[in-house]
Amino acid sequence: MAELITYRDAVARAIAQEMRRDERVVFLGEDIAAAGGVFKTTKGLLDEFGPVRVRDTPISEEAIIGGAMGAAMTGMRPIAEIMFSDFLATCWDLVAVEIAKSRYMTAGQVEVPLVIRTANGGGLRFGAQHSQAVENWAMMIPGLKVVAPSNPADLIGLFAAAVRDDDPVMFFEQKSLYPTKGEVPDGEIVDELGKAKIVREGDDITLVALASMVPRAVDAAERLQEERGISAEVVDLRSLVPMDTQTVLRSVTKTTRLATVEENPRLCGWGAEVVSIVSDEAFWDLDAPLTRITTPHVPLPSADALEDVTLPSVDRVVETVAKVVG
Repeated sequence: MAELITYRDAVARAIAQEMRRDERVVFLGEDIAAAGGVFKTTKGLLDEFGPVRVRDTPISEEAIIGGAMGAAMTGMRPIAEIMFSDFLATCWDLVAVEIAKSRYMTAGQVEVPLVIRTANGGGLRFGAQHSQAVENWAMMIPGLKVVAPSNPADLIGLFAAAVRDDDPVMFFEQKSLYPTKGEVPDGEIVDELGKAKIVREGDDITLVALASMVPRAVDAAERLQEERGISAEVVDLRSLVPMDTQTVLRSVTKTTRLATVEENPRLCGWGAEVVSIVSDEAFWDLDAPLTRITTPHVPLPSADALEDVTLPSVDRVVETVAKVVG
């Protein structure tokens, strides 16, 4: 059996699944306990697991991540919430310099099985300091795994894989997806990190997308088929590190064209790495230049019309792909 639940409710279900399974899993962050999370993603967890395992913290990202790091190094499997991904900047030393490198620098003697989950990206008019898509920040740091699910079922399965992994995992939840719904099967769900999914098959061009850009890419693909007769294949990358390059390359070899659809600002976004890999590995299979559909390299506006025109839209994907294929 399957039920229709929101991306928001999938977060609480994912955390509860892993906390029920393993008593070493603890959860800490700002307003996650009594308040149920600022985005209401953690409702019910305090009631079920109590204040020892679900802990509200002071407003200090350094304290949250430092405490979680210490817990992980001493045998626990903590989940740490950073309320907005933008605020990773205040504790980046711990994430990028300490957590990412401890297992390597101790030759495996010290593991840091830690999940840092955070609300990421734009679309909700929170302005430049609360709307950044920063998964590319984490992607560039050796030692971190990076995940960004696009739907409730993937969120639960990938979260389970992240909690059970012995390396630190950055888990990015695109905040505009919280009210969206998807079917989720009953029972325990466990997925695998580093496996992309083809969510729509096609023959003329491959669209590689992540998180909230996945449903936009699918909507664009449907319009391209109906209005232009263009058959677009959509690949949900799901995980940036490890990245499933084989699925991407197989798709591009079939369609002979590629466009990435990415919320990151254009400079050094994750799509640049995908384009680089495809140009190295599948250049002679291409029938058109590789294309990136991105957010411009500007701070994200808070005004409705400006934010809408800045983020990749279905219209922009349709028009760009039509030019590439045409």
